[in-house]
Amino acid sequence: MGSILTYRLNWRNVMYGVTGAVLLAGTVMLMGFIGVKSREQACTAVRVILLGNESFIEQKDIAALLVEKFGELEGRTLESIPVHQIENDLRQIPYVFSAIVTTDMDGLLTVRVKQREAVVRVINRGGPDFYIDRQGHKMPVSPKYVPRVPIVNGFISESYDGKLDSTKSQLVGDVFEIAQYISADSLWSSQVVQLYVNEHHDIELVPRVGGQQIILGNADSLDRKFEKLLLFYRRIVPKTGINAYKSVNLKYAGQIICERSAHFDPDDIIILPDSTHQIQ
Repeated sequence: MGSILTYRLNWRNVMYGVTGAVLLAGTVMLMGFIGVKSREQACTAVRVILLGNESFIEQKDIAALLVEKFGELEGRTLESIPVHQIENDLRQIPYVFSAIVTTDMDGLLTVRVKQREAVVRVINRGGPDFYIDRQGHKMPVSPKYVPRVPIVNGFISESYDGKLDSTKSQLVGDVFEIAQYISADSLWSSQVVQLYVNEHHDIELVPRVGGQQIILGNADSLDRKFEKLLLFYRRIVPKTGINAYKSVNLKYAGQIICERSAHFDPDDIIILPDSTHQIQ
């Protein structure tokens, strides 16, 4: 009985091996057929897909650039189209974050372009204005499209040649971090409409409601500073009114320093404990 069982198991293994060899041969033949068809297949159409919410560039811009650099693609064999070169050239556009080009068996060439997302616009004293994107890169202002992002102006001088570039100064790096922080919070993105850099290079917030000068300083301890600003709006403003103070200074650790407006009666400078639970 033992020898018969062994014979049956070996025969089963042989059948598995034959089946596997047939499947492998069929796969190789199919891949060869697909390869030949791919080399012979002509491009039947070019489709451009723009991903993201920005509109710095349009589909017609990408289509025109492809024709200018590579000629008409329709009618050419897919094998003759330099897919990787197209991707590299598209990535050189400052507004483009990524570019992927694919083809299918029917000859359709698809170009997917993801645009960079602006976070803040910098009004620059040291050269052309620019945007900063989500990755912290500077990119040029577009004559075609103005995204709805905060503006920062004031005493900012940063060299810029109009190409995709990284930020150079600590000040502009801080502006980017603060803009990122504000855009990630629905409350602050609604309340803060602009940033301003004063002559001391302190970064200020320009509020939608109220005329206070809100001095943030730099990008250090942003969670703590915005907690103090929230304390001002929730605990102080209801008691004094929104226009009682002309400035709110958040740059010093452990303090909110409020300077009164001319028509308000308390002491000139009021220093309140930094606490979200109690105000003395």
